Formats: sequence, C-alpha cells, structure tokens
Amino acid sequence: MQKLRLLITLASSALLFGCGCGKTATSTTTTGSSTVPDVYKKIYGATSITSDGTWVTIKSNGLPDHKSCYYPTGNALYEAFSGTTFNNVTFSKNSNTIASASYTFKIPLNPAVAATHASTPLGPIGVSINGVPFYNQYNANNNPLTVEIASFDQGWGHPDPGSHYHYHAEPAKLTAAKGEDALLGFLLDGFPVYGPFENGALVPSTSLDVYHGHTSATADYPNGIYHYHISAAAPYINGDGFYGTAGTVTQ
Repeated sequence: MQKLRLLITLASSALLFGCGCGKTATSTTTTGSSTVPDVYKKIYGATSITSDGTWVTIKSNGLPDHKSCYYPTGNALYEAFSGTTFNNVTFSKNSNTIASASYTFKIPLNPAVAATHASTPLGPIGVSINGVPFYNQYNANNNPLTVEIASFDQGWGHPDPGSHYHYHAEPAKLTAAKGEDALLGFLLDGFPVYGPFENGALVPSTSLDVYHGHTSATADYPNGIYHYHISAAAPYINGDGFYGTAGTVTQ
C-alpha cells in the first residue's frame, strides 16, 4: 500500500510538471511576444528585432558595417577617401565623426495607407538593413541637399553634428553588396525601401507617386506591396511624406 501511494504521488507530480510546461508556453504567447516575419530578419545590422503582433521593434547602434573616412583613424573600418561621391560630386569632408547610438525603431507589422499623409521629420525616417538610419531629402536647416551631398563618403552617407551616421540617398555599399533591386530597409510606416532597379530595369520616376513609391510584386512580397524606390535625383528615398502611418523612433 505504501509503495502504491508513492507511485500515485510520483505520477501526480509528473502531471503537474507537464501542466506547468504548458502554462509557461502559453504565458510567453500572452505576454505580447510574436514571431518576427523572415523579411525583417534581413535587417542584419539590428542588435535585436522583436514583435508583439502589432509592431515590429528594431534596435540598432547605427554604426555602418562598411568603411568610411568618418570613422576615427584608429577604427578598423576607417578608410581615407577623396575624389567624387554621389552623383559625381567632388567630395568635401565635414567635421563630424561616427559614434555609436542607441536607436529603437517601432514600425507597423501590417502597414496600411494612411488617411492623412504626414510629412517626414528631420532625423531618422526609417532603418536600413545594416542598421543605419535613413534621413529625408533635406539638411538640418530643412533645405535641399544641394551643397551637403559633397560630404557623402564612399558609402554615400555621413554623420551629423551629433555623430549619427545616416543615408539621405542610395546606400552605395549596400546596393553593391546586395544588388540594385534588393530590399534596403523600411521606413517608419512599415513599408519597404528597395534599390533603384526592379525586374532588371531602372525604375522610371514617372512610375512612382508623390511619396516616391508604387505597388507591385517584389522578391520578398510576391503578392505585391506598396514600396519606396531609391533614385539618383531628389527626393532620393521618400517624397511628400509617408505613404502609411508612421511608427516611432527614439535615440
């Protein structure tokens, strides 16, 4: 009888532990964690990517993974640069240097067209696949980039006075490595940004709307999605505001 009681006790304990495992798995789901779709995993420069089922949260230090003349000379990625940069403009280095940041981009998991299209702000408007932020087509004084383009480095980016490296235009090292039709990142409204090519051909500006995008199938979205395209002429990445409703970014 004593042995029988011991066996019953052990069996009951096993059932309890089994239920405990089930509860742990359920609680993980109900605390807001969710599977991150594979397309966001292409953002290889992120320090973390999570989702709560409504938003995708991308964290990044904002450091480019390619060489730049704006890194301190002791950095392994420092490389001197001279000659011409974006759009064959003669390079003129600004006085800033690259330093690590702490970005948190929160973008919609399921982006949708906005009823009212908000203008893009100065500062980060999205994140590229190497974790570097995208900025819009204006400088810090909200003027066109006509003069500032000269300070774009060999990757066609540069740091601002706060040492935040960013791209206003095509991230040349990314398109060179991934292809001119590749996914390059996402804007804060959750819609993807692609290179200047599509289906093997340069995307004509006449096929893009005022927000600098259009809807078509892509390698990542075979059923079609609205997306932005990089171009060599202004507005470069984004036009007259976000196509969708923007999320947030902190740094």
